[in-house]
Amino acid sequence: MEMTERVETLRKQLNQYGYEYYVLDRPSVPDAEYDRLMNELIQIETDYPELRSPDSPTQRVGAPPLDAFVKVTHDTPMLSLGNVFTKEELVEWVDRIEKDLGYRPLFVAEFKFDGLAVSLKYEDGRLVRGATRGDGTTGEDITQNLKTIRSIPLRLNEDVTLEVRGEAYMPKRSFQHLNDERERMGEALFANPRNAAAGSLRQLDSKIAASRNLAFFAYGLVSTDDLVASHDEALAYLKQLGIAVNSEYTTSQTADALWDYIETYVTKRSELPYEIDGIVIKVAAYEEQEQLGFTAKSPRWAVAYKFPAEEVVTTIEAVDFSVGRTGKVTPRARFAPVLVAGSTVTYATLHNEDFIKEKDLHLFDRVVIKKAGDVIPAVVSAIESERTGNETEIVFPTHCPACDSELVRLEGEADHRCVNPECPAQLLEGLIHFVSRPAMNIDGLGEKVITQLHEAKLVHNVADLYRLDREALLALERMGETSVSNLLAAIDQSKQNSLERVLFALGIRLVGQKAATLIAERFETMEAIMAATVEALTAIDGIGTKMAESITLYFEKPEARELVRELDEAGVNLTFKGAKRPVDTDAPLAGKTVVLTGKLHEMTRGEAGKRLELLGASVTGSVSKNTDLLVAGEKAGSKLAKAESLGIEVWDEAALLAFLANHA
Repeated sequence: MEMTERVETLRKQLNQYGYEYYVLDRPSVPDAEYDRLMNELIQIETDYPELRSPDSPTQRVGAPPLDAFVKVTHDTPMLSLGNVFTKEELVEWVDRIEKDLGYRPLFVAEFKFDGLAVSLKYEDGRLVRGATRGDGTTGEDITQNLKTIRSIPLRLNEDVTLEVRGEAYMPKRSFQHLNDERERMGEALFANPRNAAAGSLRQLDSKIAASRNLAFFAYGLVSTDDLVASHDEALAYLKQLGIAVNSEYTTSQTADALWDYIETYVTKRSELPYEIDGIVIKVAAYEEQEQLGFTAKSPRWAVAYKFPAEEVVTTIEAVDFSVGRTGKVTPRARFAPVLVAGSTVTYATLHNEDFIKEKDLHLFDRVVIKKAGDVIPAVVSAIESERTGNETEIVFPTHCPACDSELVRLEGEADHRCVNPECPAQLLEGLIHFVSRPAMNIDGLGEKVITQLHEAKLVHNVADLYRLDREALLALERMGETSVSNLLAAIDQSKQNSLERVLFALGIRLVGQKAATLIAERFETMEAIMAATVEALTAIDGIGTKMAESITLYFEKPEARELVRELDEAGVNLTFKGAKRPVDTDAPLAGKTVVLTGKLHEMTRGEAGKRLELLGASVTGSVSKNTDLLVAGEKAGSKLAKAESLGIEVWDEAALLAFLANHA
């Protein structure tokens, strides 16, 4: 009797702790305490097999493999939803509901999760069956796999009998971890979290599903027995029972408010830790749902707004090659125009020759494209099965498309570069970069004006900007007295910029704004920077060998030194004007140089770096003999190895969090 009571106590504790961790995201005990109790329960159930129970938390680790899935007939069909794609269609649907009911009801709008729809049956509070949607009438029994999902309770907080509908999904973090592991093992990668979740739950061996860190959100209740009267009440009740419910839903009676909710998540969904592919809108009250009824395929009282397609198919019609300011030649695919995630796409970068070969891309291929992060178009793959034989090889040029100089591909690099310093494409891109806001910040010199000046042969290099003649400018189209006066004043004002802006504006390969500031602060004059050796540059925390070599190679060129002389002659300031950063000698990390590497889970590396800087640390990007501390997150690589070889102190994420907590 005593052991039975202990088992029940342990199960109750573990279920509560699991609910706090996986559903509420507010753990009340450390992981070590949860593991200790779990190990105790496993040991008791091993020693006393008669005390084992199907709803024990120990059952989440996976059961013996099945020979096949058993077919399940749903007591209530899992129907699909009708779709709307525009605000006009949504307004029509809302108006139709109002007409059928004779009044405007309350609606609930919630996420349409991009995973696998499942049904969970509970009897007297215990999970007895979990099944896939299947064809809506018949699904498959995947109970053992669903038991491995920790946000699905094996036992409810009340001894009720009901059926829950919801979505099993793979969080973005779990998806990334799974694909990283598959890549490491040389296995094929999953295309998206939806496929990964579905593939995991259709494994006959539930231990595979258990290893993939799936999650679940409930979105409906069947067989309520008058427990609740509306969908929003059902969501609150499900949460009360201990079932994970997404809290981002809203209620409204107007189409405008529903559309505002939709538009919010059209733009914000990339920020969510899981994938959604639309918004579901339902009439809230069950009595009204019953009155509205069903069509043969879907309920009349619900509709889904489907987000614009993230992945579509189009044809590569041409490939253009452009030259950047550092000489890098970038191939760009030109498509038949296609709508992706709400906007028309006609171009996408193909990065380099290796990317083209790796994807096996050809001219006139039918290809899958998507928007990375819903913003940047990217080619996913070619559709080999749709090739007709008319496709041709994409040939990477051997000579610069702008100046016809022979292209160079340095050992260990993927990019082809034009190394001709007089290449017109590089000169133009260099001019555009020089005047940009992060660089010299010359107001009025946008890309169009710079191109106009370059084509008119008024500027050849950046020093020519400081030699522009008023009369020559007035002779140009769309250049009046006021605009010319403003432009010349802005150019003259830029002469007062501090050294770090000039250094960044020169467009030296690998030198960003932060690095330019570190170098300018250390050497204080352009003359000293030009004389600096690789060793002197890498002595600066945050400046690596490759960047240092790039800087010294740049200033070895006679034309680069001549350009600096011309800027100096034109009156451009070439000294550091900024104040030296004050050092708080009493800060806990004062004088310490810290490097962060690998993936952190509780915060981003940028956030961690800011926290450390507030505590006096100098946070840099490369490990050297001057580094005092390395914070190594998940999958830390070469930086960790180098730190260990140099005997540098290493913290894991737990040590970092403990330190930050102690100095909060």
